[in-house]
Amino acid sequence: MTAAIDPVELTRRLAACPSVTPATGEVFDVLEEALVGIGFEVHRFVLGEAPDGPVENLYASRGSSAPHFGFAGHLDVVPAGDGWSSDPFVPEIRGGLLHGRGVVDMKGGIAAFVAACAELLDHPGTISLIVTGDEEGPATFGTPKLMEWMAARAIRPDMILIGEPTSEARLGDIVKIGRRGSVNMWVTIPGTQGHVAYPHRADNPVPKLAKVVEALEAVHLDDGNESFQPSNLEITAVETSSKATNVIPGWARIQLNIRFNNLQKGEELVALVRRTAEAAAPGTTVEAKISGEAFLTPPGPIYDIVSDAIQAETGEKPRLSTHGGTSDGRFLIALCPVVDFGLLNATMHKLDEAAALEDIYGLQRIYARAIKAALGLS
Repeated sequence: MTAAIDPVELTRRLAACPSVTPATGEVFDVLEEALVGIGFEVHRFVLGEAPDGPVENLYASRGSSAPHFGFAGHLDVVPAGDGWSSDPFVPEIRGGLLHGRGVVDMKGGIAAFVAACAELLDHPGTISLIVTGDEEGPATFGTPKLMEWMAARAIRPDMILIGEPTSEARLGDIVKIGRRGSVNMWVTIPGTQGHVAYPHRADNPVPKLAKVVEALEAVHLDDGNESFQPSNLEITAVETSSKATNVIPGWARIQLNIRFNNLQKGEELVALVRRTAEAAAPGTTVEAKISGEAFLTPPGPIYDIVSDAIQAETGEKPRLSTHGGTSDGRFLIALCPVVDFGLLNATMHKLDEAAALEDIYGLQRIYARAIKAALGLS
């Protein structure tokens, strides 16, 4: 059985696998090899077809008694994009930084946790990893399916730490104790196509679209609360059916996203947008996809376990926050208390994504402290 794992080297090996969402195969092989080497039992399964699949999921555990400390993460990454200083899938160390797509979001976090587990081969309780291949995608065949697999086997952690990159100015400054919900909508305003020289024979939907945008921008959702910032609606795209300069379009469409706090529910927001759009432009239709509801983990042991581990390593107490984007915590909260904590997020999804080597090692040490505390060893 392997006893020591270098988290930087494991991060490099994981990042060398071009696992653009939805991910399967090689990147899971690398993770499985590392986990089996330190005594984990590994289960893998692939589900779904294009466009949302196939997606690979992995559940690994060591031990079988209480307490059960779970770690969750994802091995899929967003597309690299053009303009990198070096090949995004040939990770390089330059100036104390490891560069590569997925190093920050979030292969470095997974590697740090695995390396922390390698420090503690004998322990009471259970340690598990819940790892998906499509957190960056629609999550159709990812964490929700993994949770179904776990439920069928009566697997339920007592708490889960998600290794998403939450730190901002320094490692350990922020822990996410909840996340806002997210809903995307496509608002379509009907019209009648025609020649621009004969507007009386057409019905231009663009002026109606302007009224819908104005009405939506005037909606006040809420003022937030002590745990969450105010919910916000953002128009993200506008299009029409016409691609010619002399054609009045037959329809116009608005794309929007609402990031919402726990004062709101996704379906209620969809209904609000439908009412508002219909009042501004009768006949308007709204399609919607709710990515996840807002959630908040109430104060409990996981707050102290993670915060105390960070303070012991860095000397400073982290700030507990719900700001930023969502994570698979939106699903996992149904199982148990959940918090997110990981590397600095300044370069996630950007060109030349990179993590400091010392931060990866520091994260390993923090995770090791958290594991010991969760299992009653410190």
